[in-house]
Amino acid sequence: MNGLTARWARTAGAGRGTVLSAAGVWPLLAFLADGADGPARTELADAVGLDADEAAGAARELLDALGGMRGLERAVGLWTDRTLELRERWEAALPAEAHGVLTGDAAADGAALNAWAGKHTDGLVDRMPALLDPGTQLVLASALTLRTRWLRPFEETAWMPEAGPWWGRELTGLMRSGAVLDRVGVADTPAGRVTELKVLGDTAADVHLVLGEDGMTPGQVLGAAVEVLERRSPAVPGHALPYGEVGPGLSVVRKLSREPDPPTLHVLVPAFGLRADHDLTASPGVFGLTTARDRTRGHFPGISASPLAVGSCPAVRDGAVRRRRLPRGGGDGDRGDRGRPPAAASMADDAGPRHVRPALRLPRRAPAHPPRPRGGLGRGTRTPPRGRGLGRLTGIRTGAPRRRCGPCPGARCR
Repeated sequence: MNGLTARWARTAGAGRGTVLSAAGVWPLLAFLADGADGPARTELADAVGLDADEAAGAARELLDALGGMRGLERAVGLWTDRTLELRERWEAALPAEAHGVLTGDAAADGAALNAWAGKHTDGLVDRMPALLDPGTQLVLASALTLRTRWLRPFEETAWMPEAGPWWGRELTGLMRSGAVLDRVGVADTPAGRVTELKVLGDTAADVHLVLGEDGMTPGQVLGAAVEVLERRSPAVPGHALPYGEVGPGLSVVRKLSREPDPPTLHVLVPAFGLRADHDLTASPGVFGLTTARDRTRGHFPGISASPLAVGSCPAVRDGAVRRRRLPRGGGDGDRGDRGRPPAAASMADDAGPRHVRPALRLPRRAPAHPPRPRGGLGRGTRTPPRGRGLGRLTGIRTGAPRRRCGPCPGARCR
């Protein structure tokens, strides 16, 4: 599934923000692979990275595992035309509560699908990304919703970046300081160097903010993030980083002080929200849909004896990560409390079997210029906001204004 994420990321978000989730698309592609034949079966199996005979079982296992995670809600929905007869074996692989009926009334069916989307994303996605037409015989959809709270909340601050793509803009920054230096690391990946910040949630989900160096595209940064998460490009942890500008948006500095304080990590990133539309048929090779889109013949005899092909849909909202005021310690995020990151939701659908698409990208927020710690020979990270990626990091920074001193002429002291 991570392979699909990386391939999708490389084709998405050129010059703009995006949010996506292979965890929503992958099960749908796996169910389609199980019911396909010929070249379509081979292409779908390649996209999911499994033999087609194993795909449906693996999809069911993944859905069960996701359903067992605190803070994460998942659902699969299947709607078919009244006249379409499904293969019992294929239908049995889907969750028992998934099956609904298309009445042929576009308005009524659309309302039913929208209601399902709202219900299974807690209202974050209020419209099903499926365009129904008279030829639609089957809709297969998934929904994912993730909610979590930071174990350690952030503080809101006003922030005007001094460099980078947001230079001169007045932004809401989120900042936090802590003594665990290894929450941050720097990795060399095939696409370039990236800085990774790990933010722990109170559920099974942690958030990884990844910032790429100047010149990297959003797709390259997301692909590099997968490399780091899979440890193919391991990150050097914060405690092992040398002094100086050590990675994109990250520096390690030291200062003289009267009292020895422990090394401190200071983080600053902008608050943000993301929303994206995806048309998976625009990159059919990534999702194994090249042959399955050919409507001159059927490609899914394992689903139904009726000829079925994947329909093409224009870009429709797949998911949303809604920006909310950073919480100040619990409560409902809509009321502006601190500690709860934005919720993430994704929708994917396949109608006719139309094309599948979700978007999830976990909520991410982190901090800005931290309160000045009181001294100590500290290591720190400080970040001029620059580069491209999912956030901006600001790191360890301690003490008073810079000055030169006798013991370390020419050095930066605080």
